[in-house]
Amino acid sequence: MDFLHIHGIESLPAFLTSLALGLLIGLERERTPSAKAGLRTFGLVALFGTLTALLGSKIASPWLLIAGLLAVAAMIIGAYRNHPEDADPGTTTVAALLLCYCLGAMVWFGQAKLAVMLAIGVTMLLYFKPELRGLSQRLSRRDLIAALQFCVLTFIILPILPDQDYGPYSAFNPHQAWWMVVLISGISLAGYAALHLVGTRYGAPLLGFLGGLVSSTATTMIYAKHGKKTPALMGLAAMVILIASMVVLVRLSVVSAIVAFQVLPLLLPVFGSALLAGILVVAYRWRRREVTDELLIPDTSNPAELHTALGFGALYVAVLLGAAWMEDMAGSQGLYVLALVSGLTDVDAITLSSLRLFNLKQLSETQTVTAIAIAYLSNMGFKFGLVVSIGGAPLARQVAAGFAAIAVTIVVALCLL
Repeated sequence: MDFLHIHGIESLPAFLTSLALGLLIGLERERTPSAKAGLRTFGLVALFGTLTALLGSKIASPWLLIAGLLAVAAMIIGAYRNHPEDADPGTTTVAALLLCYCLGAMVWFGQAKLAVMLAIGVTMLLYFKPELRGLSQRLSRRDLIAALQFCVLTFIILPILPDQDYGPYSAFNPHQAWWMVVLISGISLAGYAALHLVGTRYGAPLLGFLGGLVSSTATTMIYAKHGKKTPALMGLAAMVILIASMVVLVRLSVVSAIVAFQVLPLLLPVFGSALLAGILVVAYRWRRREVTDELLIPDTSNPAELHTALGFGALYVAVLLGAAWMEDMAGSQGLYVLALVSGLTDVDAITLSSLRLFNLKQLSETQTVTAIAIAYLSNMGFKFGLVVSIGGAPLARQVAAGFAAIAVTIVVALCLL
């Protein structure tokens, strides 16, 4: 760097970075014959952006930078007007060229790292055009509504809620409560979208995994009915139900890592050993499978719907306040009773409530992990009841071994805490 200062070329690294960014984006555009700008044009435009930023800062006039942007826009638009191509209306190349100019300016203003990341992102967007177009064509109106509803939950409702503790035990924080709603909705929505995009192409394991991300209870109900209706697919239906319940272990571990990372050293041995036991049972059943017919895709509801989010938020707050009160009145035994009851229908609410109380120093690590494990066992018992009542005794016998292996492993691990 001293050498550059001595020779008056200390700005050279910025121009080299800009040139590299322009060449990266231009390399992708060069592959499109109808594009009016390619490797050299993008490299020059990036250099032009850095040069106008340098000159503008020297003469203390931002208008030079704006004039340069307008000149680039006029140049590329004029090129498309003089030589129109039906196959390429030019909007993508025009936008990419303007971004390239701005990235060159960013490099001069000390934002080189961000400019590099943006340039890579722009190049990826340009390169993966066929894949992105195919993805958009596979999305249904229902999928788009799901994404928009999640954006409402995350970027409209969450920011306006006060981040302040209210109520008994200072347990209710509107912002934190809605953040839990966003967290659960986001994980569920990812599984929901993948489930409908991937479909049945990859069989029972993936259906069980994605179904567990969306709702293991709904997946259990659907495949219990499917297994009873089509006896030939009973074995695969049982595997889907087992895998969906095992995914809940992973899901709760991820949620715990995000909300209260300190509980993981105790939680992972409990859930990890249970997951291993379940995997062994599923692997054994997979080797003994007799059919490979496709299963139905579970028709689950959109987890980001506003009424669904409000319902979960209300349940979370109710369980949170109830858990704080019962732990205060009856100690850990009261909390465990609540975990046993609330876990029957929803394991997420009691899990997040317990993690919240742990963060408030109202629960220890052992109490938190025990409450989450009890809620999971309660929920698994409820799902086994669904299998018995909906799928019948034959399906229940196929599910029982996996459920029993997971449950026994969790109980033993809890005793060793």
